[in-house]
Amino acid sequence: MTHIASARNPRLKSLRRLHARAGRARSGAFLAEGEDLIEAAARAGCEPLEGYRVAGSGLGGEGFHDVEPAALRAVSALGSGARVMGVYEQRWHQPAGPLCVYLHGVSDPGNVGAVLRAAEAFGASCVALGPACADPHSPKAVRASMGAIFSVALARVQDVGELPGERIALSAAAERSLGELAGEPSRARTLLVGSERNGLPAEVLAQCEHTARIPIASDSLNAAMAATVALYELTQGAAGAGQSSRVRA
Repeated sequence: MTHIASARNPRLKSLRRLHARAGRARSGAFLAEGEDLIEAAARAGCEPLEGYRVAGSGLGGEGFHDVEPAALRAVSALGSGARVMGVYEQRWHQPAGPLCVYLHGVSDPGNVGAVLRAAEAFGASCVALGPACADPHSPKAVRASMGAIFSVALARVQDVGELPGERIALSAAAERSLGELAGEPSRARTLLVGSERNGLPAEVLAQCEHTARIPIASDSLNAAMAATVALYELTQGAAGAGQSSRVRA
């Protein structure tokens, strides 16, 4: 275990590079900051590639490097700094059912992270990311996931045809409400969610078995809120039809 006193230390310089998408892409790693995220990683069985903590804090466990508070604060993406941070390997999977969430053009990393959190809460087996989505391993997305980044499988998808099971697209223009589909359980389903501004493009909607809307009084919900409400509808509807509301792969 190393004691680090200066923010110019090469190890700490490498942490700064993980703040940028290009740095994460080159390394295949990402940074998690704060006690809650480090504990969530441990609960999910994810060991850090490297760990750093404020000297004398005892956080993070054996093998974490001790760092002087000012030096660790200098490389933190948080305004107030963090007392502990870890570097973790990015893990990508194939899209899988029985309940997958697909995001298309969701460019806000906070929304992507919040969808991961909702997917964990409602037992989704996977979150698949399509074109123009924010990086789920960015600092903002990792924080918004509240640790779900470590427990929910992530996939990259180039074509909607790669998605598992029947495809249910959320569309404000759909005639059918999502509640009508919730009581029709199937072996596998994918819920498709587009951006708040543009929704899902026509070519994606054309490849879906169902389109459905969430009945609301206003014009739209952001992607994270729409995904959360839709997951509730689908999982609770399946429970009412005799299935478990905790759908697991």
